[in-house]
Amino acid sequence: MEKLLCPSIMNLATEDLKDQILRLDAAGVDIFHLDIMDGQFVPNFGMSLAEIDLVRRNTDKLLDVHMMVQDPGRYVELVASHGCDIIYIHPEADVNPTATLAKIKQLGKKAGLVLNPGTALETIRPMYPLLDYLMLMTVNPGFCGQSYLPFLDAKVEQAVREREPWGFNIVIDGGVDKNVMTRLSAIGVEGYVLGRLILFDQVEKDYNKLVEMMRSL
Repeated sequence: MEKLLCPSIMNLATEDLKDQILRLDAAGVDIFHLDIMDGQFVPNFGMSLAEIDLVRRNTDKLLDVHMMVQDPGRYVELVASHGCDIIYIHPEADVNPTATLAKIKQLGKKAGLVLNPGTALETIRPMYPLLDYLMLMTVNPGFCGQSYLPFLDAKVEQAVREREPWGFNIVIDGGVDKNVMTRLSAIGVEGYVLGRLILFDQVEKDYNKLVEMMRSL
């Protein structure tokens, strides 16, 4: 199964963003991962719409936006208008996530749900038919550089089993390193949000070599 490599742009400095996007694009990443936060659903703030516009101007690759905000349905039209192709929402933050997923698809965008570590898959099974992507948080959301929570392996395996009739993509966000990518790829996970542990804080700075390494795992 071909991997979906999704560098997390929140790891990059704004003043260097254009150059980094061009280098990552040339290296062959698949999806640029953008985090929007409101300081309420998570205790942090993420990217601005101006930064998202800068990314959009400098790549034709897919952009996903991870909306770590309360009541994300209020904002899906806005982020869609800024060129985002995949819109992820947290069901924990939305009083009617089914309606929000339907709105995303009506806008011609791909719809995704994100589950926090403590949220069970059972809570979203009725929404599987609406999903193009399911992102599993394997750290507590809001901050970069955290380690993968190993007790979540069972949840990841369950998601891989349950997605078969529907065919949505599974993406892991949090603590992805070489060991995590190797182990989860072996059980059928294709998507990975790439952060400091496997991409940005490496001795090797050549993105072409790093992407080649990840494809080989």
